[in-house]
Amino acid sequence: MNWKLIFLLSLFGIAMAFAGVFGISGRVQTLIWLIILIFYAVVIVRQTTGRYFLHAFTVSVVNGIWIGIIQAAFISAYLRNHHIIKGIYKMMPLISHRRVLMVIMGLLTGAIMGLIAGLIAFAAGKIMKKTEPPSQS
Repeated sequence: MNWKLIFLLSLFGIAMAFAGVFGISGRVQTLIWLIILIFYAVVIVRQTTGRYFLHAFTVSVVNGIWIGIIQAAFISAYLRNHHIIKGIYKMMPLISHRRVLMVIMGLLTGAIMGLIAGLIAFAAGKIMKKTEPPSQS
């Protein structure tokens, strides 16, 4: 596993977490995430020698952790800008522990997104032909 690459790619999760906290809409987020997941796949296929699914899945889980922590830290701003989420959270268990719930939901969302990212990376690995470095003779 290329942990440096995983960490660097997960920085997009931090940027998206702050964008989400300060009000970027769900539709725009979905489009941006799709672009990011495709970017992840291309970079992972080019920068690693295999295990594309696992790399992409791990990046997304780390993203979920970052996002959960950042949303929990800025919970008032996040809920102020996401009324639908606020309503959903009121119906969930652990409502008295909203920050814990946000971190848990971030992790679960990261895992679900990881499955999607992993499949995209796996497909990219099948489609993209990696160029072999020239042999040193």
